[in-house]
Formats: sequence, C-alpha cells, structure tokens
Amino acid sequence: MILDFTPPCGPITAVVDDDVIRARGIRYATASRFAAPVPVADHIEPFLAETPAPASPQFPSPALTEVLGAGANPGVQDEDCQRLSITMPMDLLPGEHVPVMVWIHGGSYLTGCGDIAVMDPRPLVAEQRVIVVTVTYRLGILGFLGDPDGDPDRPANLGLLDIITALRWVRRNIAAFGGDTGRITAFGQSAGADAIAHVMTLPEAPELFSRAILQSAPFGIRHHRLEMSRALFEAARSLSPETPLAELMARQPEVVEVGRGFGLRGGMAFGCQYGLDPLPAEEDIEAAWDSTAPNIEVLVGHTAEETRLFIAALPKLARAVTTPVMGPLLAKAATNALTRRVYGKESRSFARRHVAAGGRAHHYVISWSAPGNPLGSAHTIDLPLLFGDQQAWVTAGILTGATWSEIEAAARRVRRVWGAFARGDDLGEDGELPGILSYTRV
Repeated sequence: MILDFTPPCGPITAVVDDDVIRARGIRYATASRFAAPVPVADHIEPFLAETPAPASPQFPSPALTEVLGAGANPGVQDEDCQRLSITMPMDLLPGEHVPVMVWIHGGSYLTGCGDIAVMDPRPLVAEQRVIVVTVTYRLGILGFLGDPDGDPDRPANLGLLDIITALRWVRRNIAAFGGDTGRITAFGQSAGADAIAHVMTLPEAPELFSRAILQSAPFGIRHHRLEMSRALFEAARSLSPETPLAELMARQPEVVEVGRGFGLRGGMAFGCQYGLDPLPAEEDIEAAWDSTAPNIEVLVGHTAEETRLFIAALPKLARAVTTPVMGPLLAKAATNALTRRVYGKESRSFARRHVAAGGRAHHYVISWSAPGNPLGSAHTIDLPLLFGDQQAWVTAGILTGATWSEIEAAARRVRRVWGAFARGDDLGEDGELPGILSYTRV
C-alpha cells in the first residue's frame, strides 16, 4: 500500500510497512566533491520514496561490527549520499500533528548512515507516536577534513553543513507528513550528538529545533584540535576533486593513523573545525551556545561505562587489564576515569552552562547492561534501548547474556522517557528506572 504526501518540496509517495509508514531516501541536497551542499530544487513529478539512503563511503569496522552485530552493516555506499528518511505512525488522524525527532547517527564521523537495521526507529515511532527523520551525511575525508587555515578549495565542516541543510528541509516540509514544527527534537549519539551540539551554536538553531537529546557526546575531546587538524589535512593535501574515489578512500586510513599520535583526541580524528563556516572560533564557542540556550531544552548524558568499549584500542592498557588479580580492578578504574574525562565531566559542565545561560536541561546516565557481559554499559548500549528489533540485534556482542524480552522491557521504558521529552512533557526534578536509567534536572 502506498500513500501520497504533498510537502512544499514536491509530491512524495510513501510506503506502508506493517505498523509504520516509510518515506525513504529523500534527497535534501546535492554537492560536488569538497564543496558545500546545495539544497535540492523542488520537484513536480511524484517521488516514490521506497529505497533506503545510501551510506557515505566508508570502511567496515570489525570491532564495531562485533559489538553491534551484522545489523550495523551500512549496505549500499555512494558519495552522493545526502538523503533522509521519514518514519511515521500508522494511526495519524487527518490534520493531526505529532512531535518530530531528527536522528543524527554516530560513528566517529567515519562510519554509519541513517538507514541501518540497528538504528531503525520503528519501535520509537510506533510506541511513542512520534515521527522520526533519519539523516545521512558525508563522512571522513569527504565530510570532515577541510583546510584548517581556510583554503576555499578545501572547505571544512561539509558533513555538518549537510546536517544543517537536512534540518532546514525538515523544518520546511515535515508538517505535510503530520509533523508538529513547534516540537522538533534533534537527537544523536556520539559523533551525532557532537554534531547537534555544534549546530546549537548557530543563531538559527532554535528555528530548526526546540529540543535536543545529546547521547554520549565526546565533549572531553573537542578542545584544542587545531594542531591535529593541520596534521590530518597535510596528510591528505594531495587529494583533489579529481582524485578517483577508490584512491581517496584508500588514503583515509593513513590520515586516521596520523590522528593516533594526538592522544585521546585522535580517538575521533575527524570532527568539527572551529573558526570555519559555519562555526565560530573556539574561544567564542561557549558564548555562541549561551545565545541559543534560552530557546532549546536539552537532555544530555552518557552511559555509565562508556570507555569499556575503547580499552582494547589502547595497547598498553589492553595488556595491563588482562593481568591476573589486578587486571579487572585496573579495567574498572580506567573505565571510570576515562568515562568521567571524555563524557561525564564535560556533559555535566555543558548542562550547567546551558542552564546558567537561561536554558533548561536534564542530565542522565544509562546503567543498563546485558547480564554478565564484559562490555557492561559501554558506549553504544543506548542504541538497542531505542532502535531496531530482535533480528537487527541478534548478533550484537554488547547484548550477549540478555534475552530479547529483557532487552525490550528496558527499551520500552527508555523510549517512554525519550518520547516524553520530545512531546514537551515535564520530566520533573529527577527520575529513575532502577538498573536502567537515572536523570536529574540541572
């Protein structure tokens, strides 16, 4: 069964998919290599939106695939990837407008896309009666490596500009699909949360969304990245718009490796670059956040053991935590210290500054984990509590030890909190889902 919609961009035909309606692979922009996105022109002929968005070119991450399972496979890849997909409740009434949630995926600005099985918003949409828009944007060298010194032929922040263009598309068109433009929430995890936070520095941000959920944003490694960005760009300077895509992608691991020489910051080598369009200089970033804070409500937080996922990537620490007797104690201490440094301390600081500037904020911690799983409540454990179904997550290492009924019981409760926030419900001074989630008004 198909359904026709007539947004300002032009007619779009969506497809009924069991208990939701899907409009997939809608183009919001086009872009030449190493160039800013251009909003797509309105169209007259109906567009059949039945094909998932292609992912930005990327390399598979064996470690991440082991953690998230085969459902994290991005599928088809294409440099021409600026598309978004809309998932709507089946039971929308004529003239009804429900909250909109715009999902920005994570993946260290290197991997992921809007339409992958482990980030399928179906359960969130069906249970909470919200519309979810998932955005695919440029990654890696194609999206997040420009000349830090401002060469106009190699502009920075292209993936961020993609996201901003997609948010503008949503603001203009989503009412035609039953979305409430007065209740748009931008939400994202890891690099996706980092991107949303940086969109919040723009004066127009409150026009694009009135709420933001920032999940596991690595705020602790956002500072003082200029030297690393220069080193990365130098390693990629010879690449040009004419470089064959295969050659460009073959060079990307070398560029990522350069970042490893810059400590924790190199764990997310690509990222937003300050002082280059559309971002203010680093010394002005907090003032920019303060200016939009009164008009954006924030739910920000992290998982209790974020950095358990990354210990294996730190060779000295990885060896140390395998030693008898002291290894587990060292692993716990290192996880707690690194989680505080990269995620906890800075996310609380972000929330306090936001409130001091006139905004509203809650801070949360997710503590749920699969029973006996060595990864505990590590980075990405929030994803199965929001998205996907049993088939999508069946091979995920981070869920080994939990039955699907256990996962779903926790997930339904977390989705209720996210849905309440998107609706604009008052979360109160604090709340707790024992063994799953706690939050506090800042």
